[in-house]
Amino acid sequence: MQKKNPYVYYFIDKYNTEELTNLDKNINLIYRNYKNLNKDVIESINKFSKINKRNFYLSNNIKLALKLGLKGVYIPSFNKNINFASKYVLPNNFEIIGSAHNISEIRVKKLQGCSKIFLSPIFKTSKYKNFLSIIKFNLITLTQNLDFIALGGINTNNYKKLKLTKTAGFASISWIKKNGLMKIRPFLKI
Repeated sequence: MQKKNPYVYYFIDKYNTEELTNLDKNINLIYRNYKNLNKDVIESINKFSKINKRNFYLSNNIKLALKLGLKGVYIPSFNKNINFASKYVLPNNFEIIGSAHNISEIRVKKLQGCSKIFLSPIFKTSKYKNFLSIIKFNLITLTQNLDFIALGGINTNNYKKLKLTKTAGFASISWIKKNGLMKIRPFLKI
C-alpha cells in the first residue's frame, strides 16, 4: 500500500448519527440502499457530512447526487451503462467511483469515467465463494493506471496484507461498523 494515508470508504444503508459520529473523519461515506431511496435521508446524511467535513457519495443515482451537491457518485458493478454520466455537465470537484470484479468490468468502469475502482472481493467472504487474493489483485492492478480500492473480506487479521498490494485504500461494511473509531484509527496510518 502507498505510504500516504489510504482512502477509506464505508458503505451505509441508513442514517444513524451515533454510528457515523464514532467514525474517523478520514472515512468517506457511500449511501447504498437500492430498496428504499429516500431523498430526505440522503439530504440528512449530506448535511451531516458537510458539517463533519467528510466526503459523501450516492450509489447509482448521478442525477440526485448532482442535484444535492454531493462529492460524487458510486457506480456498482452491475451497472454496465457506458453513457452513465455522458448527458450531465459535471462540476470540477465531482467524482465518479465504481466497483468491478474482473478486467472486463474494469474496462466498463474506465469508459464510465471512474477515477477510483473498488476491486472485490480481495479476501474470502461469506457472500462470495471466489476471491481475488493478493496475487490476482496485484496482477490486475499493476497493468492499470488507476487508483484501486480493496474491498471484500477485510478484517483485523488480514488488513496488514494490503501493504503487499498496489491499492490506494480500502472499503468495508462490517469491519468498520463493528470496530468504529478506536480500532480502525491505528490502521489509517500506514
